[in-house]
Amino acid sequence: MADPLIILTPMRSFSSVVCAMLGQHPEMYGLPEVNLFIADTVGEYWDMLESRQHGRHGLLRALAQLHDGEQTDASVAAATEWLLERRDWTCKKVFDHILESVEPKIAVDKSPRSVLSMDSLNRAREMYPDANYLHLTRHPRATSTSLLANVSQNAEWGGNVDASRLDPEKIWVRAHQNVLDFTASLPLGQVMRLRGEDLLAEPEVYLPQIAEWLFLDDSSAAIDAMMHPETSDFSCRGPKAAELGNDPDFLDNPVLRPGRAALPELDGELEWAKETGQTFTKETLKIARQIGYG
Repeated sequence: MADPLIILTPMRSFSSVVCAMLGQHPEMYGLPEVNLFIADTVGEYWDMLESRQHGRHGLLRALAQLHDGEQTDASVAAATEWLLERRDWTCKKVFDHILESVEPKIAVDKSPRSVLSMDSLNRAREMYPDANYLHLTRHPRATSTSLLANVSQNAEWGGNVDASRLDPEKIWVRAHQNVLDFTASLPLGQVMRLRGEDLLAEPEVYLPQIAEWLFLDDSSAAIDAMMHPETSDFSCRGPKAAELGNDPDFLDNPVLRPGRAALPELDGELEWAKETGQTFTKETLKIARQIGYG
């Protein structure tokens, strides 16, 4: 049973497309957001996500696909029943079950919720001490703008978002500072940091580097397979009971379109705080420059 590759990044930072790309490598299997590092047991996991049930969709879709070879209302219902019958299982036991189901492939995890909590990150390390980590980054301005646009469409927020309800800059800072603190103590070679903008602009350059880092096949056939994230079992919407598990925009249009977009400026007022003329804090600027922006 191979240890997973764990993508560390906040929401709206290319994790869906990157995980799907990597998962198409012949020796890897890209998972949707299973969120198994947020709790110790299945019961705790289930209860934590009661108010945000879309957070369960990825795990249910993964189990449905691995158990029944399809994602339908019936297979998702069976996956739900399977989980609820195992409320006393540890989340590690469930993740081990997934790893065993995809072996000899390496499972790729991308659960942005994990980076918001040091407890979740430490739980990941305790569960899989030898796992490799990909620290995937995105410019703070682009991340924040995308996050607000996405949440504004979410019924939970009533279509209206402001900084008093959701501060995207604080989420970005919290996530990346957690990742930096967490990865600082990892052995050399266990983590790779990569700007998502660079990977999507030149996948033919960076995908072979990732494969080489993981000691996987870096042939042209393997790289070409990763250029097609749309072929993943999780690159479309699932059945009604578990529709998501990945970014909705990606699910609706999962084809890779390589190209370098201009990076936004770090300086200047924030589009979502024009009334106050707010700019990025010193903490944000420090982290952004540390991870390759500005």
